[in-house]
Amino acid sequence: MAPPPVLWDHSLMAMTYRDTPIPESAVPRAASPLLQHVPDTYAGETNKVAGVWNCFALGDLPFRIHPKSSSVQEVMKHQLLSERRFFGEFLGSPEPPPAEVPPKEETPDAFRSRLCELARPRLAWLAARTPEWWTERVPFFDVVRERIWIFWRRVLHTAHHRTQLTVYLRLLGKPVPPTYGPTADVTWSGADPTTSLGAAGRK
Repeated sequence: MAPPPVLWDHSLMAMTYRDTPIPESAVPRAASPLLQHVPDTYAGETNKVAGVWNCFALGDLPFRIHPKSSSVQEVMKHQLLSERRFFGEFLGSPEPPPAEVPPKEETPDAFRSRLCELARPRLAWLAARTPEWWTERVPFFDVVRERIWIFWRRVLHTAHHRTQLTVYLRLLGKPVPPTYGPTADVTWSGADPTTSLGAAGRK
């Protein structure tokens, strides 16, 4: 069984990934400092998805938890295609044609690489948007929403499918990597998950 795609620096008591496809140094500065969280968050969420996908082997791609559930492979492909649609149709970013979005060879490594290849050019584009642009209301499916709302809906959509695949990892008996904190497989000395009334009551 492959090790989880994380390493831990206990002296820093912080999470450090074995590899970070989009390092902090690659995230551009936003035109408005108030909006720096947008490219920062998008890069971070992409890295977290890549870390989860890195835990799957080729033989895991057909796995599904129920006949009505998507397979691992279908979730990965949906992530790439739906993200392209969110950015292209609803936010107006320059995107490749849909036929060029999935990887030529559908393997976990190829899906992961394509995820990051598609994400990197979006960072500069996101960083260049102005506050006025972000608050403009535009069509989103059958409603109208501010662009910043659409961006955060994309983040939530991504987190939903990433969580879906962490459940698949657990059912496959594979280690589940941390995304926002420790898991049953990986923790560290500075971790302080809120699993008690005492922890929840801290101010």
